[in-house]
Amino acid sequence: MIKLDSIQTDLVLTNLDENGALSCINAFKVAKLIGMEPKNIAQIARDMKIKITNCELGVFGKLEFNDMNEDIFDLLKKRSHNSKVDCEVAWKISQEKGKAISNIGASIKNSGLKVSNCQLGCFKEEENDGFIMASN
Repeated sequence: MIKLDSIQTDLVLTNLDENGALSCINAFKVAKLIGMEPKNIAQIARDMKIKITNCELGVFGKLEFNDMNEDIFDLLKKRSHNSKVDCEVAWKISQEKGKAISNIGASIKNSGLKVSNCQLGCFKEEENDGFIMASN
């Protein structure tokens, strides 16, 4: 269990959506606001019984995505391993190319690539090539 003070707790709660969930994008924002590493957010959400939703890369949630961008896909493919792209790598590509993370997500969602090792700690790749969802 990760202990939050009352200010940190309020910052988490004021960033929930209308359904009482914490979107992926807001989870990154909250991590910065409360001075925690993003990888701790899934545990904080579990402790507070809050669902993390709408992964910007399309792993979970109900976000709509545009069509795949071939240039982005090629870059993702080059940085993938066994058709898996680490979440952190996808976000870095977004920053490097000045593309919205949703554009990166669209190229992942509409391809054979899979996201591994969520930066928020929502899921991680297991040795047996499966995934454990920590919060969704």
